[in-house]
Amino acid sequence: MTNLNSIGLDVKKCKELADHLSDLLANYSVFYQNVRGYHWNIRGDKFFELHIKFEELYNDLFVKIDDVAERILTLGYAPGHKYTEYLKGSDIKESNEVQNGTKAIEEILSAFKVLLAKQRRILTLSAEINDEGTNALMSDYIRVQEKLVWMYSAYLNKG
Repeated sequence: MTNLNSIGLDVKKCKELADHLSDLLANYSVFYQNVRGYHWNIRGDKFFELHIKFEELYNDLFVKIDDVAERILTLGYAPGHKYTEYLKGSDIKESNEVQNGTKAIEEILSAFKVLLAKQRRILTLSAEINDEGTNALMSDYIRVQEKLVWMYSAYLNKG
């Protein structure tokens, strides 16, 4: 029993899972700030519809960032909070193109591709150690994001 944490999961395996969640947190944080930039700076004939969509997205990302950080804490570890560290470790990079709606949506789709791959890896790890809390979180994120990929792709008229 000494190798189990307070929620009954293997401490060593939770460390690996927390490391993956920390990586996800970094990627979510950079993505969130990019989407804020799109929302604030979007220009052009699709301004009104994209401004609203980007706000919906960054509000959703804000909740997910908190959820992931709290899950890391629940597993017994501390989430990072420094953007310098997020930027070093994130596969999603800071956006320099925040005014062009088409480019912003392309970057959003690229970010979702990164997030979905990371979340599927976490889903596999959480299933291996019977961590239903993390498993449910990742399953919910994947389901919603797959739909968003379809919708943003349809907006760009890409299949």
